[in-house]
Amino acid sequence: MGSLEADHEGGVAKRLWNKFKNERDLALYSPFVVCLASGTLDPTSFLHCISQDFYLLQAFAQAYELAEECADDDEDKEAIGKLRKRVLKRLRNQDKLISEWGFEPPKEHVCDDATSKYTEFLMETASGKVGGEKFAVKIVTPFEKTKLAAYTLSAISPCMRLYSFISKEIQALLDPDESNNIYKKWFDSLSSEKFEASASRIEDLLDKLSISLTGEELDVVERLYQRAMKLKIDFIWSQSIVQQTIVPFSLLHNSVEDNLITLCDFDLTCTAIDSSNLLAELAIVAATNTTEPQLTSSAHIRTLWNDLFSQYVEEYQQCIESIVPSEACVDDSSKGTGLDYEGLCKAMEQISEVEKRATSRVIHSNVLKGLNLAEIKRAGEHLAFQDGCKRFFQDLVACKKRSSDIHVLSYCWCGDLIKSAFSSGEENVLNVHSNNLVYEASVSTGDITKDLESPMDKLRVFNDVTNSENGGNASTVYIGGTAGDLLCLLEADFGIVIGLSSSLERLGKHFGISFVPLFSGLLSKQRELPETGILSRDGRSNILYTVSSWDEIHTFILGRPSHPLQDVHTGK
Repeated sequence: MGSLEADHEGGVAKRLWNKFKNERDLALYSPFVVCLASGTLDPTSFLHCISQDFYLLQAFAQAYELAEECADDDEDKEAIGKLRKRVLKRLRNQDKLISEWGFEPPKEHVCDDATSKYTEFLMETASGKVGGEKFAVKIVTPFEKTKLAAYTLSAISPCMRLYSFISKEIQALLDPDESNNIYKKWFDSLSSEKFEASASRIEDLLDKLSISLTGEELDVVERLYQRAMKLKIDFIWSQSIVQQTIVPFSLLHNSVEDNLITLCDFDLTCTAIDSSNLLAELAIVAATNTTEPQLTSSAHIRTLWNDLFSQYVEEYQQCIESIVPSEACVDDSSKGTGLDYEGLCKAMEQISEVEKRATSRVIHSNVLKGLNLAEIKRAGEHLAFQDGCKRFFQDLVACKKRSSDIHVLSYCWCGDLIKSAFSSGEENVLNVHSNNLVYEASVSTGDITKDLESPMDKLRVFNDVTNSENGGNASTVYIGGTAGDLLCLLEADFGIVIGLSSSLERLGKHFGISFVPLFSGLLSKQRELPETGILSRDGRSNILYTVSSWDEIHTFILGRPSHPLQDVHTGK
């Protein structure tokens, strides 16, 4: 904590909203929001969710009344009073609004557990019970009471902003002329200038009331904001859905007859660093520690590696430039429409030759000679992963009946490094397809078994794996981020690009590949999803889906990760 005091860019409300960006983004992948945004949500589910507004608005009105009493400034009292009056007006007009949105107001409703948890938290906060402590005995002056008004607004602010955010994200994906989505009027309401103004007024008031708070009190504001955000996201995820949904994707594939195969690249897709650089560093350290004078010095190994790496980068860049000249990419609309798969395969064959030559040079240089297998495994166990990646695979393994459904495909020169990076104790939980160092007495000879060197090799392994599962009827997800992954990405039912680079986008678009944000793509898939819950396969698509984090992938395939916005009271 303490970040609110140190960060002076924007007010408290804006900083907190941005701080929890990842968690709020994941709310979009909830079954309720995906069905809502796609226009396929059963009206019964929608009306049940809307019915909870009655309890939320009541709690808001009571909380504003208590906050108004705590404010010591007449202007602040008036501002909070106006917020309360708007809530009461909304409460009186709730049924009328529902009718305007095109639905019959529910005749009766019951408060959900998720709703109760939020309203109880809000009322406890507004009455002075924060973090399990009563502040009443500590507050003796009107000035000190002001912080309770700030605390109350910090428990309301993220709720309003979250609704505005979700509606705007959905609106951005809807055709302006589209009238098929029966919930469009509701989106319009939450995206309106009136709603935005209301959310902004709450945030502005929170900023003003927080100015006089100490660092410790600002930490309380952050914890309350975080808990309010968590409870509202819990509410969204708790909404019952009566229909089949595309998310979580694994739930569509929980039988042997309709299996799900997850395949993934390794270097810089899963890891924070390239494994080749790690192996080179291990070789340099090994040369430094050796007592045998006949072995190559560490300085020589470092120079040799730098030369090998520079030559590879130069050849690779020249290859890409020959495939897609820079001047030809200013406007790829002239390329035409549709996937040029034949042209892409030819380009991947060119890249394959670059990758094979690089591996051969590494073998002939003996740069990786003298590596101890135990040191490699130890390095793998401590290899830095992209945030959320390792947790995704751990959770995926935990929910799968068979580990044969999870595969890692990599050019990495050392499969043992990959296995140790993913290992759980003594158990190797994933199937690893890669090259391997050759050892004598657990020390590398400098030779490499060339099992998977290139994009074409990756495609071969992908086809072998997917065709062997359920006669080729299994659904597939491939996760990658490099040019070498493009063929596998296109073959998968869901090809997911994590951290789309400008160079990969340039190459893909040249061959007619479209890159679409995953959330947007899921809305289309949800509309196509039949009652059977089995997606149709119409052959190879030219669409790949982009994400910015592993948590997005986790939420799509498995559901909401367990870590975001831990309960600040229980730590769970």
